[in-house]
Amino acid sequence: MLQQARAFILMSFLIITTVYIPGAYANALDGEKTIFLIDKKGNAIDIGRVTFDTSGTQISYQLQRHHNKFKDFFLSMKEMKCLEGPELMCHLSYPYTQPHTLTPDNLVWLSHDLLFMYKQPAEFGANFWNGIYYDLRIEDGIIKGTAQAVDLNLLASPPDNLDIPPISAAERDETDPKSRWLPYLEIR
Repeated sequence: MLQQARAFILMSFLIITTVYIPGAYANALDGEKTIFLIDKKGNAIDIGRVTFDTSGTQISYQLQRHHNKFKDFFLSMKEMKCLEGPELMCHLSYPYTQPHTLTPDNLVWLSHDLLFMYKQPAEFGANFWNGIYYDLRIEDGIIKGTAQAVDLNLLASPPDNLDIPPISAAERDETDPKSRWLPYLEIR
């Protein structure tokens, strides 16, 4: 009987520690949330939804972009979906298989699904070295991201290991938020 009680306690502890999402993270990573890109003046553009599923031992997610917010552009022999403003912000879907999972302290795969490329409207073609990677973190129950520069040409061929996100901190550079039209991202 004592052995069964210990086994029950151990099993309960394991379930709680693998599924429990602490305090401020619980609301940020639960259910359906809206994805906003934020301009320098604080104006928000609703670009889509993300739905989090915490029913298993990992947190999984699904993205849904609002296609009606994006305009079609044919850049460098590729159709791209872009937001128009002082610059074009074109969404680039991560092109390779990935798990669509995350943890409260590791939102890297979600960042990979929210890659953008910017360009001036008068520029010709797509410049994939003008990539934007939103470095995501959870603050006060909201997922927030700050734009970082990344050369998206590194995604031209698949990474050696599809289980490891290829865009690490070493591939990204800080940017001046004043230099970008949409320097921030929020999921709330």
